[in-house]
Amino acid sequence: MTDDRPYGRAREAERERLPDEELMRALYAEHAGPLFAFVLRLVAGDRHRAEDVVQETLLRAWKNAERLRRATGSVRPWLVTVARRIVIDGHRSRQARPQEVDAGPLESVPAADDIDRALHRMTIADALGDLSEAHRQALVETYFRGRTVAEAAEALRVPPGTVRSRVFYALRSLRLSLEERGAGE
Repeated sequence: MTDDRPYGRAREAERERLPDEELMRALYAEHAGPLFAFVLRLVAGDRHRAEDVVQETLLRAWKNAERLRRATGSVRPWLVTVARRIVIDGHRSRQARPQEVDAGPLESVPAADDIDRALHRMTIADALGDLSEAHRQALVETYFRGRTVAEAAEALRVPPGTVRSRVFYALRSLRLSLEERGAGE
């Protein structure tokens, strides 16, 4: 007479004869559904997390196949204990590290970085290329080298009034050139 109860002696004897792959199929067929329902309650209805826990539990069962073959009675209590510990370990590991923050709001915060500065300099250099040589030299001497009008006039060997005039017209041309490039702020 065979014992048809799900956790009876016939199942134990059958478990001892099965190769690992067949054992895992049998364990899955017999225990995956109830194990999933149990884990689903532990993870507050998160189906994906419950599936991951069941999968990890069955993976650990496969790694302990010899131990499970020698077990007397049902292996479900062992599977439930392993699943519960996996859920607890997952909860503890999430509590141990800081909560992750959505990076979305950070993307809208403007940040000064070297790329913006480099692009700005490239735009200005392009716009300076549109100026005449005389206007460009006057701007370079006064703005970029920080010289006074008198010092720039001496370096360029022109009168101070000419330097002032060239700087005025150079700035006006530069402003228009930058506006055309969309950088006229």
